[in-house]
Amino acid sequence: MPSNVDGDLGYGSVAASQGPGLAGSLVVSETVPLLIPESEPEPRKWAPLTKEQLEREAGGPRWRKIRSRLVLFFWICWLSMLGASIAIIVQSPRPVAPTLLWWQKALFYRLQPALFMDAETQGAGVIAVSEHLPYLQSLGVGALVLEGLFSNAVSPPDLSLVDPSVGTTPQIQHLLMESHKAGLKVVLDWCDLDLPAPEALVNNSNVQKAIRYWLDQGVAGFGICDTDTAYSQKTLVELRVLLEEFSTQDDERIVMVTQKGDVPNTSSSSLNTSMVELVTRSLLPQAHHLLSTQEVAIAVETLLDTPMGDAWPSWTLGEELAWRLQRVLMVLMMTLPGSPVVKYGEEINPTQNVSLGLVQGQHADVQMDEGKRRRSEVSLFTSLSHYRGREEALLFGSLSFLSFNSTSLSSSSSNSSSFPSSFSPPILAFLRSWGCVHVLVVVNLGSETHALDPAWAPSLPSAGVFMTSTGMNRLGAISLDALKLGPQEGIVIKLFQTGSYSP
Repeated sequence: MPSNVDGDLGYGSVAASQGPGLAGSLVVSETVPLLIPESEPEPRKWAPLTKEQLEREAGGPRWRKIRSRLVLFFWICWLSMLGASIAIIVQSPRPVAPTLLWWQKALFYRLQPALFMDAETQGAGVIAVSEHLPYLQSLGVGALVLEGLFSNAVSPPDLSLVDPSVGTTPQIQHLLMESHKAGLKVVLDWCDLDLPAPEALVNNSNVQKAIRYWLDQGVAGFGICDTDTAYSQKTLVELRVLLEEFSTQDDERIVMVTQKGDVPNTSSSSLNTSMVELVTRSLLPQAHHLLSTQEVAIAVETLLDTPMGDAWPSWTLGEELAWRLQRVLMVLMMTLPGSPVVKYGEEINPTQNVSLGLVQGQHADVQMDEGKRRRSEVSLFTSLSHYRGREEALLFGSLSFLSFNSTSLSSSSSNSSSFPSSFSPPILAFLRSWGCVHVLVVVNLGSETHALDPAWAPSLPSAGVFMTSTGMNRLGAISLDALKLGPQEGIVIKLFQTGSYSP
């Protein structure tokens, strides 16, 4: 029987016929998909909490409890660290810095006003010194020792009159006033003057009047040599009485004694140190010839290995040296305990002293080269004086002489023709220690480059920072294991170490 199909119902079509209980006929066609695809969810957009939502969340009991615990934990940790720091500071030993007087901190500069004069400037030496006070101040000089102010033409000399060939009394007064403004002390030197015997000097009213006059003008003290006729216990006692009359707590007047004899004066060994502030000793022994490198090394090593004693020391080079050796010994003198006394021209090569106008008629290129070298030399002197003035370890730190022990130098020293096989390598070193800060000074007096053996001082830190060197060509951090010293070079290194060093 044929069927009438109105259309293709297709897949999923359902035909419904009239049931027996319905009137008429009704054909319903419905298409139902068997797989219904889900609708894609909308992408979630991040939105920050509003102010109201943030306040509502932060004000909840859970966050309030967390915040209070965090704040409590922070304060507990902070107080614990503070207490531990205080305990460490209290329990750790701290050195007490002694109070140093001006003559213990000052760098003394010894000069003769006559060196600034020539035939056209007769009598203007003192004026030239006054004009160069800013230069001397820039070097870090703290006190001037003026030599040759008094004439020996009359015996005994009149200590109240200045030698007319050098200057006049008003010029000296002006120099004293300008020095005071620049913060420089002035000491008058009487060394090598034909002073009367001690009894005559003490009882001489003219001498006492002259001393009072200069002290009233602001002179900081007087210098005398241990070889002078007037040098005695009586002279120093009388000087001490007059100096104490003009001394104050902030402006103490001093007596300087320069040791010029090979053997100190018999009376000097028994002098009470309270009567003499400075006893200037030479780093090198007196000699009638130019000292060799070997003689310099032996003399300095002997000096460093000799106890300093209780008296405040004062140092000078004392002997003419080759210029490179003089630079190395300048490093030693400026870093040893005590007050260095530098002679005029030792901060720069005296034969090339262009800074004070003593070189005339040079060609422009020569002047340029020498001017460059002079600036390097002055930079070394200035860095040494300034470091000494502000570094506590160099002012009042302890001294430890370090015996250099390097196997690498054994063969080189024995094969070198400059030094006999029995002579130790020309490497000298010492340590200035104050608390946990150490200043290491190492000098090579030889003519060869040497590397340091780490075994020479195993207790020291392995690294440090350069403070200065004779070549002015070393900067920044340095490892002691890799340290090499050039010929006739001196270096100063700052080290940091917890605790004290015991060689």
